[in-house]
Parts: sequence; C-alpha cells; structure tokens
Amino acid sequence: METIVPDSEGRGLLARLPGRVRDLVQLARLDRPIGAWLLFWPGAWAIALAGRAIARWDLILWFGLGAVAMRGAGCVYNDIVDRDLDRRVARTAARPLASGRLSLKMAWGWLLTLSLVGLIVLLQLERTAQIMALASIAPVAAYPFMKRITWWPQAWLGIVFSWAALVGWPAVTGTVSAPALWLYAGSILWVIGYDTIYALQDIEDDALAGVKSSARALGDHARGGVAGFYLGATLLWGIALWQVRPEPLALAGLLPMAAHLLWQVAGLRREDPADALARFRSNRFAGLLMFLACFVVGTAT
Repeated sequence: METIVPDSEGRGLLARLPGRVRDLVQLARLDRPIGAWLLFWPGAWAIALAGRAIARWDLILWFGLGAVAMRGAGCVYNDIVDRDLDRRVARTAARPLASGRLSLKMAWGWLLTLSLVGLIVLLQLERTAQIMALASIAPVAAYPFMKRITWWPQAWLGIVFSWAALVGWPAVTGTVSAPALWLYAGSILWVIGYDTIYALQDIEDDALAGVKSSARALGDHARGGVAGFYLGATLLWGIALWQVRPEPLALAGLLPMAAHLLWQVAGLRREDPADALARFRSNRFAGLLMFLACFVVGTAT
C-alpha cells in the first residue's frame, strides 16, 4: 500500500503550539519552509547575477522575509479557494480549512496580516522593482483556478514562483534587462519540472477529484517530461550567464546544478509518493547551487 505523506502534520515543535496558533502556522505552511525557499531563490539569483550580492546583502534578507510572508499568504489564499477540493485529496484533507478546524473569516484575517508584512518589504524596493512586484498580483490571484482550467497549472505556478527574478534585477539595477528575462524563463521551466514531481504524489486522488496536473498529463512519460523541462531550464540559464559574462568558464558554473537535476530525474520513481516528495524538497539545495553559479559569474565581471 502506498504511503501518503500529508502536508499538515503536527509533530515536533509544531505539536507543542496552542491549537489555534498551530492551525495558523499550518495554513501558511510556515512549518514547511520549502515553498518559501523556492519562491526566494529566483530573486536571490537575479541580485547575485547582477553582481550585487555582497553590496546588497540586506536586500537579499528582505527578499527572504518577503518570500516567507508572500508564500504564506499565497498558501492561505490557495486553501480558501481550494477548501472543497482539498477535502477529497488524502494528502490535503487534514488542512485547517479543509478539515473545518479554522474559520473562513480567520483565514482572511491571517491573509491580510501576511500581506501587510509583504507590503513592508515592498516599500524597501526601488520604484521599478515595486511596479514589477505589484504586477504579480493578477497571476498570483489566478493560480488556484488553473487546476480547474488547464492540464498544466504547473506552468502558471512557474510564472508566479519565478517572478522574483523580475523584481530582484531592477531592485539593484533600476531596470529589467535581458539576463533577468532569460533567468526568469529558465526558472519557469525549473518550476514546471519540480512541481510535476510534487504532483506525482496526488495522481490517483486528483483523477478522482477531477483536478488537472502536468503529472496526470504526462502519465508514464513523467520522468522524460521533467528531464525535458530541466534541460530547457539549464539552457536558458546558460544564456543568462553568457550575457553577463560571455566566456565558456561562466557556463561551467552551471555544472553542479545540472548534475543535481540529473540526479533528481535519474532516480525518480513515479509510483512512490515519498520519493517524489524527497526529490521535490531537494530543490532547496538546487536553488543554492544556482545561486552560487550566479554569484561567481556576477562578481567576476
């Protein structure tokens, strides 16, 4: 029998929190920081590739805080929209809203609180970066509905979760230029790849609930599909690095990232939800490898 890994587990320190506080932490996924890391990395990459990682270390910290707050706000909003669907999926049925432990009114209040933290971060940015950040509101708001509309909600998630690259670059340069666009495009493919891996956990329940996903669309070709997205991401990132430093040595900085992505694909077991979750979570480390590549190329110019 397959092991379903719920995304709302009350263990460790989380189990010691008062019930209402625990529900709010789980609703914003503060107990599962992988999503905040994945939202954070593209912005950090952009700052590093622009050559300002050292000079603007403070901005990287602000991006970290913004990633935690806005990922949390996104999760709350997603659960508000998806609370009925979540009840029909084993992995998500125990979420605070889906299970009925938390009221809708309190969820909206928590969403507003997290958004106010995001506003504080927004005010630290340069004007062009602020405009780019605000432009993300529409695609973010539309994302929870994509799984009802398209077989590729992961592509929309890529648009949303990569947006920080379009904010990080102008935050230190004052404008959006070609390297940022290539970095953003590569990140979209990376997100599609890792979120397809994540969606492998829910294929059977998604089919019963009528939820669409790239994992269901690819079926038995999921591994090949993820490999294709990762390959595309690596090529686009290579273009971004080349535009900053047009030397073969710059491209060598991508080798550790490429090797890690190859590891994810080579051992991926479509029928094992626990394995899919572990490989998905490993993208936190993948993001660090990409950051190091951007840092080396950006500071060497």
